[in-house]
Amino acid sequence: MTTGDPLGLRVVCFPHSGGSGIAFGGWAAAMPPGVSLMAVQYPGRGDRFGEPPVDDVAAMADRVAAELRKMPPGEHILFGHSLGALVAYETALLLRDAGEEPRALCVSAALPPGRMTDRDIHRAPDDEFWTTLCALGGIEPAIAGNAELRDLLLPVLRSDLRAHATYRPRPGTRPLTCPVRCYHGEDDPLVDQGQLAGWAAVTTGGFTGTVRPGGHFHVTADSAQLVADVLRQGRK
Repeated sequence: MTTGDPLGLRVVCFPHSGGSGIAFGGWAAAMPPGVSLMAVQYPGRGDRFGEPPVDDVAAMADRVAAELRKMPPGEHILFGHSLGALVAYETALLLRDAGEEPRALCVSAALPPGRMTDRDIHRAPDDEFWTTLCALGGIEPAIAGNAELRDLLLPVLRSDLRAHATYRPRPGTRPLTCPVRCYHGEDDPLVDQGQLAGWAAVTTGGFTGTVRPGGHFHVTADSAQLVADVLRQGRK
């Protein structure tokens, strides 16, 4: 999904596990003139549903960075939510190595690289796995009770959570130089707020964090305020 002027500042959004680019559709109305909204569509969902999922964060980032580098030169702010935070971080490293470091990296609802605690959730039996995800609020109620949709979504969700669970930052990676901003939902049951300061280690360009109302999916609440805050990061 792309809206706005692709030659201006680009806000590139990376969705959560099982999510698609449409998760950021509500952000379009909050984008000011001259700023484009781009949402990453991972394989296996949306208009890429027929493609096999990719269960490797680095491989996902490599594909995104390659697509961004095909575009005319421009400035980027990367925003990643949950799994997307790790993909956005790896994408930022690849762009940096190509001489195109983003203006800012914004991460949401995600522990710092390599700190995921529940690394076995993707191995749970189908019923247990699905019940756990529904309890976290990541599955729409209308979908939660639909057996056919469940069977379609389970492989994608397992793939994404496997990618998250097996991800490890590369040893010896140089820190970024762009600012990093971390967003946390105050009622998020998955992310320990006390560990979020660890994101500061991924950059020499300054780290800030903020707490927002809501849980793990706080990004759906007051998106205009969130977009405005994200855009401010790119002006520093």
